[in-house]
Amino acid sequence: MSKSEKTKLKGRELTNRLAGISTPIGGISWKPPVVERDKARQLLAYLAGERSLHYPYDKEIGTFVVESILNTRERLARDIEDLSMNSMLRQILRGMQAACRKFLDENQSPSAGYGWPYEAQLYCTLGELRALLGIHIARIACAYDLEVDAVLGDILPPESEQEPNCQGAPKPSHDGRVQNQPL
Repeated sequence: MSKSEKTKLKGRELTNRLAGISTPIGGISWKPPVVERDKARQLLAYLAGERSLHYPYDKEIGTFVVESILNTRERLARDIEDLSMNSMLRQILRGMQAACRKFLDENQSPSAGYGWPYEAQLYCTLGELRALLGIHIARIACAYDLEVDAVLGDILPPESEQEPNCQGAPKPSHDGRVQNQPL
């Protein structure tokens, strides 16, 4: 798959699970405001352009990563200002902003640059940041039924694995102990 191709994250099926609640007497649903959806779409496009979120670790340069995260945090702050206090997108962006702040707090610019031994710290905290932002990106994509650029695919949460076929596996007895089954 080329980097310019887009992948959709479970699309409407997952969005309906997040947005609607059915009861025997009716249902409750949430339809995101168009303005929020547009802002979310623009933010996902911006994040896809941030190399610090998808560029190979061994090619990253510490000062550029920190600059990129600072820029991302500023972008999030500007987007938050335009959203209402009870906006779902605002809550998600605040979580993203907190993840950026944590990364920056843990990577105070050393006077000698980001070479050894600081490089290991940078890679570790960058991986944590990518994972956290990936979860938030998935939440945005699902809540607003948006496409996520393929370059961000590696930081999105993995799909659940299917339960393995348990035939022949030991089964617990009524008292909780495992009994061996003949093969």
